[in-house]
Amino acid sequence: MSSRLASFRGPSTPTSSPVAARQPSGPASPSRLSELPHHRTLRSQLLELRNIAYEWDERVSGQGLKAASSLIDARTELDNELAMLSVGRQPAYPIVLEKLHFMENCIEDLHDVIRKLDKLFQKMVKIIKSLEILLHEVHKTKGWKFVEEPLWVTWSLEKFVTKLPYILKPYRRSLEMHIDLVEQLRPHDVTFEESRQIIAQWQAQVHLAQGGWDAVWEDICAVEVDRWSSPR
Repeated sequence: MSSRLASFRGPSTPTSSPVAARQPSGPASPSRLSELPHHRTLRSQLLELRNIAYEWDERVSGQGLKAASSLIDARTELDNELAMLSVGRQPAYPIVLEKLHFMENCIEDLHDVIRKLDKLFQKMVKIIKSLEILLHEVHKTKGWKFVEEPLWVTWSLEKFVTKLPYILKPYRRSLEMHIDLVEQLRPHDVTFEESRQIIAQWQAQVHLAQGGWDAVWEDICAVEVDRWSSPR
């Protein structure tokens, strides 16, 4: 986290249940009646983080899972075809070459997924840094008390900005895990059982189950951010 945030106070981890429920019948706060630029900036950046998280899931559960499953299926088909050959008989070269070419394309698709996940992670980092700068600028012009005041419900600008960096850890670990899984899938001699275990880890996305966007931040934003749009 940026050194400019070193003096900011607050709990060490965010909670997915900031308040019990929003009370629409109560009096609206001044900030909700007339939003300032930092309200709009924070909301738009939070929405962008959500879009990144959703694209992450699509890359992993869509393109990535399809490539990994296709790779395993192709290897299994080739193994079965080779097992059916008579002893001493060589497989048809074009068939083997075609299968190997298809497998290499699947591996390249997996590497493409990793590259895209890395870009998405860097976008997350950039957004977090931009919000740290926003907090620093608002604090400099408006003062400490201002950035501690609730924006819409109970969370302040300071609380949002100091808690958001915690989302980076599960996504970084998820990225590292998928890089490792792709490397495990690369060798063509990986067993079918090993491949099944890799696919299970790929699908589970264990690091995001507890700390990903849907696990923590969607509920927070639904309660704490005014005019928060419904998820996909």
